[in-house]
Amino acid sequence: MRRSVAAVALACAAFLPAGCSSSSSHSSAPASSAPVAADTIIIQNFAFHPASLTVAPGTKVTVTNEDSTTHTVTATGAKAFDTGDIAPGKTTTFTAPATSGAYPYICEIHQYMQGTLTVS
Repeated sequence: MRRSVAAVALACAAFLPAGCSSSSSHSSAPASSAPVAADTIIIQNFAFHPASLTVAPGTKVTVTNEDSTTHTVTATGAKAFDTGDIAPGKTTTFTAPATSGAYPYICEIHQYMQGTLTVS
C-alpha cells in the first residue's frame, strides 16, 4: 500500500508547474511582445518604460498606456510637453522640444511616476 501511495505522489509531482521557484526574476520591462521603437514610452504597472529616453530635437515621441487607469506624460518646470490624459489602452504622440537638454516628466495624476526625456 505504501508503495502505491508513493508512486501516485511521484506521478502527481511530475505535473506541478516548474515556474514556482523563488529564484525567478521579475522584469520591469513592459510585457508587450511587440518590439518597442526607440522613440516610444510605454506606461505599464504605474511606471514609464523606459524611465529615461534620449531622442533628437523635434522627434515625435509615441506614448502607449497599457495600464487600467488614465495617465499623462507632462514635463515638469516650464511644461515643454504635455500629452494630456491618456486613457487606458490608448496611444498618443508629442513632439520633443527643439532645445537640447534633460526634461524631467511626471504623470500629473500619479506624481510618483517619473521619467526623463533627454534631447540631444
